[in-house]
Amino acid sequence: MEDIYQTIILIGIGFLAGVINTLAGGGSLFTLPLLIFLGLPPNIANGTNRIAIVIQSLTGTLGYKSKGVSSFPFNIYLGVSASIGALIGAQIAIDLDGKLFSKILAIIMIVVGVMMLIKNKKDALNLPERLTGKYLVYGCIGFFFVGIYGGFINAGIGIVIMIFLNRVHHMSLVKTNATKTAVVFIYSSLALGLFAFNGAVDWKIGLIMAFGTSFGAWWTSRWSVKKGDKVITMGGIYGSIQGFKEKNRLVVLKIDNNTNITLNKTAVVGLASSIKDQDSIDACNKFGITMIFTGLRHFKH
Repeated sequence: MEDIYQTIILIGIGFLAGVINTLAGGGSLFTLPLLIFLGLPPNIANGTNRIAIVIQSLTGTLGYKSKGVSSFPFNIYLGVSASIGALIGAQIAIDLDGKLFSKILAIIMIVVGVMMLIKNKKDALNLPERLTGKYLVYGCIGFFFVGIYGGFINAGIGIVIMIFLNRVHHMSLVKTNATKTAVVFIYSSLALGLFAFNGAVDWKIGLIMAFGTSFGAWWTSRWSVKKGDKVITMGGIYGSIQGFKEKNRLVVLKIDNNTNITLNKTAVVGLASSIKDQDSIDACNKFGITMIFTGLRHFKH
């Protein structure tokens, strides 16, 4: 009976962590203390937690991909850079004394808790993305240090990543989440491998919890694309989804600060993730050129 209760708790807390990690970050603040509470030594709890992180990140990435949200190959560059740092951070965590690790975790929980209360007021939805040139270099350097922390403990790293991608690279909320999820999957996979190589993983407990986190990540990645992101309609109208009506058959779009419109959900043809789309529309409007929106991507470069 005790094993049943433990399984239910692991799946339930895992689901909650998957939702939190996919939307923002900080899910490990729930899962790590839980694993330690269940009797795992701190370093093994840290390694075991990576199983859930890897699987939830994979399912979250696939969920975003199924909705056409991706920053490839930008996310790969950041992921490779973060992976180098993650190996360093994971090795530090493996060698660290358990009592000291618990004290560090307690401090991190307080700091991340404060960060989660601070609202990021900068809106990057209408700013051009900066993913190449010097900004790509900035990203790779920054994510090397992100990887060190992620490999060490990973708790709250999603919040740091979201702030970085928003402020430095001007990514929208949903694309930020999609990029974050892919990058975390890449570097966490290597970190998990290092923990496993050193025998610091309880696979049974980790896989049970991963069932909950992966379901939470998949569900959230699908839902978050539908609400809050900027989309384009068949008529070339750009707006951000504010909500739904009549059992999700109608969608409410915010066009500007003073205008909301309600459309049939089928009128939305795709995500407006590229600032170049709006540039093209503005140019056509300027010169009186007619555009047809098919909802299909014709040039897959």
